[in-house]
Amino acid sequence: MSTPKVLFGFHAVGVRLKTAPASVIEVYVDPGRRDARMKQFLARAAEAGVRVIEADGPRLARLCGGAGHQGVVARVQPIAQTHSLDELLDGVAEPPLLLVLDGVTDPHNLGACLRVADGAGAHAVIAPKDHAAGINATVAKVASGAAETVPYLMVTNLARTLGELKERGIWVIGTSDDAPQTLYQADLKGPTALVLGAEGPGMRQLTRKSCDLLVRIPMHGAVESLNVSVASAVCLYEARRQRG
Repeated sequence: MSTPKVLFGFHAVGVRLKTAPASVIEVYVDPGRRDARMKQFLARAAEAGVRVIEADGPRLARLCGGAGHQGVVARVQPIAQTHSLDELLDGVAEPPLLLVLDGVTDPHNLGACLRVADGAGAHAVIAPKDHAAGINATVAKVASGAAETVPYLMVTNLARTLGELKERGIWVIGTSDDAPQTLYQADLKGPTALVLGAEGPGMRQLTRKSCDLLVRIPMHGAVESLNVSVASAVCLYEARRQRG
């Protein structure tokens, strides 16, 4: 059996209770918190038939590594990824919309990107295995449940994967501050993979060369670039706007 992992925070634990209650081993809650939000959460846990254990603040902090747990921590079984990228794409009824992250190693940024991807209806987030953050409790907390709903596929060779996407007719569009064309001049209505690099270094050179097109997000103020999660939101929602 897989080693249990920890989720914390109302959103992250609540989404797991909603989508995969059988995977929740037990939930720990702060007995000193009895506000409406906690009462609603406890009702959901009871409905799911999950064991609830009262635990004080120090114990909750130990369980989740001291992060902001909001008085809620859960031990859960990992949910295995059941679909390959090909299987996922075969099951998409509309033109695929994918977010590709190259070099995003900060878990807070990854969590925010997953939350954006869920909100914009992206079909998956793709990242390289050797140069990216994985899903952990911090990512799940920041993602506010989206780590449970958006497929996060870590691939061995990102450039090869981008090539395979192009073979499937998916237009690979990278973002770069020095691109001559803006995001708003690009046609994002068809099958699209939007590629973003980490703030600062951006995409790696091989990733950049693997793109069909480079675009930039126009910047009209003093700052030169956006945080990767904000840039992801701008790009994904522009694609969603174009698609109606």
